[in-house]
Amino acid sequence: MAVTSVAIGCLAYILGLMATALPWGGVAILVSGIVAALAAPRLTPGYFPTKVWIIAGAIALLASVYLPLRVPHPSAHDISHFVPDVINQEMTVYGRVEEVPRLTRSGRAQLGLEVTGLASIEQTVVGKLYVTMPQSEAKDLYPGAAIALTGSLYKPKPALNPGGFDFQKYLAQEERFAGFNAKKSERLEPTKKPGWGLWMIQQKIIKSQADRLGNPEGALLSAMVLGNRVVGIPFDVKDAFTKIGLSHTLAASGFQVSLILGMVLALTQRFPKGVQFTCGAAGLIIFLGLAGIQPSVLRAVVMGFAILIGLAADRKVQPLGSLLVSVTILLFIYPTWIWNLGFQLSVLATLGLLVTVPTLTKWLDWLPRAISPIIAVPIAAYIWTLPLQLYSFGIVSPYSILVNVIVTPLISVLSIGGFVSAMLAVISEPIGSYAAWLLFYPAHWLIAIVTFFCKLPGNSLALGTISALLTLLLYGLICLPWLQPRLQRLWWVGLAMGIALVFIPTAYARANLLQISAIATQRDPILIVQDRGQVGLVNTGNASTASSTVLPFLQKQGINHIDWAIAASPSYPNGWTTLLETLPIKTLYDLSAPDKPAFDKQAMQALEKQHGRHVQLTENVALGAIAVRPLSINPTVVQFQIGNQRWLWLKDVPNLQTIQEISEHLQRNQVLWWSGRYLPPNLVKLVSPESAIAYSQKVYPHTVKQLQQRGTSVYLTAQDGAIQWTPQLKFKPTLESRDADAAFL
Repeated sequence: MAVTSVAIGCLAYILGLMATALPWGGVAILVSGIVAALAAPRLTPGYFPTKVWIIAGAIALLASVYLPLRVPHPSAHDISHFVPDVINQEMTVYGRVEEVPRLTRSGRAQLGLEVTGLASIEQTVVGKLYVTMPQSEAKDLYPGAAIALTGSLYKPKPALNPGGFDFQKYLAQEERFAGFNAKKSERLEPTKKPGWGLWMIQQKIIKSQADRLGNPEGALLSAMVLGNRVVGIPFDVKDAFTKIGLSHTLAASGFQVSLILGMVLALTQRFPKGVQFTCGAAGLIIFLGLAGIQPSVLRAVVMGFAILIGLAADRKVQPLGSLLVSVTILLFIYPTWIWNLGFQLSVLATLGLLVTVPTLTKWLDWLPRAISPIIAVPIAAYIWTLPLQLYSFGIVSPYSILVNVIVTPLISVLSIGGFVSAMLAVISEPIGSYAAWLLFYPAHWLIAIVTFFCKLPGNSLALGTISALLTLLLYGLICLPWLQPRLQRLWWVGLAMGIALVFIPTAYARANLLQISAIATQRDPILIVQDRGQVGLVNTGNASTASSTVLPFLQKQGINHIDWAIAASPSYPNGWTTLLETLPIKTLYDLSAPDKPAFDKQAMQALEKQHGRHVQLTENVALGAIAVRPLSINPTVVQFQIGNQRWLWLKDVPNLQTIQEISEHLQRNQVLWWSGRYLPPNLVKLVSPESAIAYSQKVYPHTVKQLQQRGTSVYLTAQDGAIQWTPQLKFKPTLESRDADAAFL
């Protein structure tokens, strides 16, 4: 009874934290607890006392109040309050380095800085900064080094596009509310030697394993021991592992903790339990120090301590109870982790291993005893994390389970061997390096297998993100066989229902959706048209924009191919090449002069490889229900006919002669989509749109004022984020809808 009451209390606390996603969610759970208390004597007489449910409801209510109090906010003297109004204004900030610099995708060095002061500001300035700088300026920087950085201070932006990366939220989770783009750095204590720290052991292990293995094999091995937050893995390798569903192998978590405890307890089995507990605790603490405080690592370490406590007390530890208590303790210390995706996936994967692997292993008892767990483990983890992945990313990898089964022996060898070589490197760097060299071929084979499957057709399938309600329904279906073992024989019914719930509503919505999205970028005009199952794309930007902005949007919409695309010159050939590596394009229209194509030979080869067509766009063309009329190639002026509505795209500002030539078509356009640059008053008067969308970071204020004076609704993607239009809701700015969602959450 006592154990059950504690479990109910833990679950009530977790539900109370989750209830903050709903208005008055904590009160709703309290009321549910009171109702349960009234119904319990009749439904479960003598089993659950009335007070247990009332206390559980009160715990949930307190949790819903506790979480908002623990959400990080900048202090009164935080450096984020000193961000200047002038963009890129040069300033100097003083502070101490928090971590060893790492490389970003753009090739710059990135580190955290504990701020101690700001030049020309006499008052106290504190806080933490996210800093990027040239690699040359990050040399010889180490944790604790006092430095002065010269550059520009800025506030991180939220996600400007649906499905985009919320940089502001990401930094806020680390209690950083500003970023710094450094141009140069200066050591304030150049003669001071670095003090001892665990980071030195980290670097010693990484260097030792890289000396003989090279890159990327050495980085892969180090990441499997220390986690990818400490080790700089090449981004192409990291992306391949993520795409194929193996990103968990690059993150320090429960497997490493199990390995550490297993080795320590095996080596100390002849010693008293007190010695075993001490050695095991020391190993866990050292591992936590090396891997850093990460949700998945801390969850595994806390569960490891639960095992050690059970060993010392000579009591058997219940895995599910240990997981529940561990999660509750961590969420009490870090309540905001309830919305941390890494923490959620770690907990769900562990829960799946505990409750589903035994059943799957029994079903696979016809296989050799050593093989059935290898198959059961990835299937269980995949089942329990799939709904959350669909909710967050909308992408699945059809090869994930197969690849996990194939590489499990390699991962086991690399994890054990990597840990042994790491410990040897701490004692002697050359010995650890030679020990790591023995693991070259397993590491190389693992990368080769992942790369092979990533190149296969259909390596990732975009289903589109699902709603929170559907996510809960899917987890309800997953839990039913666990809560009611009699239903395990009907697992195929649950599977069919889950597939139907995911595919049928999505297919119906896609077949009836007419939506136009003007994407927010630095300066590139990008338009995505979803026309009742047909998908069109106007421009794609450079490779970075294509991979970090366009692709995430398309994938979260469940788009796996593009029916037509328009490339306007000048364009970014690498952007089209990057896009074509993931999504096929049926027809790519070239909106440029024949002697100045919008993309190069590499992009053309990528298009041909996907069996796409290349068409020079010189005249009107009907693309499904969308009609495209190129009014001028140079300067670029294009008209889109969408039902009864016309969009006018002014990529360039037309000269007087061009305006006169196409004046007939410049009228009767409901929407103006332009670069934000200056437009002549006569052109503004001639167009007189109902709505106007500027896609540039810099907007000419006089033109905006002229448009507004004529009653035009003006949207600026730099401020409002992506602008989406549908016949029902008309125009919906991303940041406006985000604020509405934030109020709801």
